[in-house]
Amino acid sequence: MLIPMIDAWTTLCGGTSFSVNKPLRTPRDAHLKSREPKSAFVSARFVSPTGKLDYKLFIPASSAGRPAALLVMLHGCNQNATEFAASTGMNEIAERYQCMVAYPEQSLSANSGKCWNWFQDAHHHRGAGEPALIAGVVEQIMDQYLVDPAKVFVAGHSAGGAMAVVMARTYPELFAAIGCHSGLAYRCAADSAEALYAMRHGESTGAVNQGPRVPMIVFHGDQDSTVHPRNSDGLIDQSVQDDAVTRLQEVGRVNNREFTREIHRCEDDRVLAERWTVHGAGHAWSGGQEHFDCADVSGPDASDEMMRFFMETVSPPL
Repeated sequence: MLIPMIDAWTTLCGGTSFSVNKPLRTPRDAHLKSREPKSAFVSARFVSPTGKLDYKLFIPASSAGRPAALLVMLHGCNQNATEFAASTGMNEIAERYQCMVAYPEQSLSANSGKCWNWFQDAHHHRGAGEPALIAGVVEQIMDQYLVDPAKVFVAGHSAGGAMAVVMARTYPELFAAIGCHSGLAYRCAADSAEALYAMRHGESTGAVNQGPRVPMIVFHGDQDSTVHPRNSDGLIDQSVQDDAVTRLQEVGRVNNREFTREIHRCEDDRVLAERWTVHGAGHAWSGGQEHFDCADVSGPDASDEMMRFFMETVSPPL
């Protein structure tokens, strides 16, 4: 039985194993075969013995006839797929990068605040709960469309950011990189009380997964009063662990909003993590669209920077 969510938690905005080394399939959708391909934003549903999950899928016109990248975007609490797509502006950026974007949508029956249940132990493991459903959405899309299995990513905001971290830890072979905005470390909480403590204090980094680690880009506002900025420390600690790293740091300004960017590399120069601390920002998607409560038009564009990071991860610049 799901633990009822308390009011403080709902303020957040925010199974089967399978091989990703499967042959690429021909897309079945008719619009991909048209002479003048157009982008589309379609509704779909994944159903399995584990449960069901509705989602929206953006299909860029630029991907017609070619293997596309795939990004899974996980919304925050009290959001839906359509609102999250609009507030982040991710579809417009994905068009430039020939990237499909899937937006799984949490149901009210699973959580009264439409939050992903990242804080419950039942949803911390491979092959069960919400991780299995989200992974199933990825598998279904890869079965139905022409997707490059080496270019599959996951990102999210707030509760969605925390669940994106869970996905990277439970299905590391599936995702090439992860983006977490205003989220929390893997297994920093196992129930709602621990979740509230981690959100308010950010002092627990959670259990460290000793398996493969997925490169991660982190965004967090240093004035976030919903998910404490110290939670980004936990995310970086889990990504870097004890590897010998070189940390590069730069300070910049966008639209009168300052930010600090850190890049963590290991000895062979691979990027383990990149962190953007947006100074003066609260609990909102940096560089998001106007008229959305969980988006901040000021500051660096998190959507654009995440997509840049993802593509550099799979195709490092010369």
